[in-house]
Amino acid sequence: MRKRKHGANRQWQLEARTTLHDGFYRIDSVSFSHAQHDGESNLSLERELFVRGNVVGVLPYDPVNDTVVLVEQFRIGAMYQKPDPWMTEIIAGMIDTDESPADVAIREAREEAGVELSHVELISHYLASPGSSTEEVFVFHAETNLECIGGVHGLCEEDEDILACVVPAEKAIAMLDTREIRNALSIIALQWLKMKRGMSAG
Repeated sequence: MRKRKHGANRQWQLEARTTLHDGFYRIDSVSFSHAQHDGESNLSLERELFVRGNVVGVLPYDPVNDTVVLVEQFRIGAMYQKPDPWMTEIIAGMIDTDESPADVAIREAREEAGVELSHVELISHYLASPGSSTEEVFVFHAETNLECIGGVHGLCEEDEDILACVVPAEKAIAMLDTREIRNALSIIALQWLKMKRGMSAG
């Protein structure tokens, strides 16, 4: 076992970068080197890097009726999931404009579920998969009235087919244990809501 030296060098260098594919998503080939923890050597690597925009997610919550909005849509990355690739998630979307993450969350809530939000609160900001992707994720929460919310939404020009449903908060949280909710930003948002509701009850 090598030991990390105190004050070890944390230098790194990007040596080469080329784009392998630039379609709906972009993939780059990168060559880079970085100092190792023993402080005496460098490690040179070549990797493929998934380059995509940052993402927001938002969980609208109705504190009067104790309900949330969840959306369901087809996800090709879930093709091997059972029973099918339709995923239940919180509202989410890409940051592909010069809007702030909070403003994108408000816009996505309107586009994906017909929910009007005046403001949102940040729950978490994290790197989705830093070993292979540039993506950062912003997860928001918002309190609002969810009466008369539901139905099929989404932008036709983006080929979106999104079913929005109002779900009792207790049921939505229980979906964590049944794996009906299984993507990271939705898990984070609902675990946060579970903690918040528990604190309020206490």
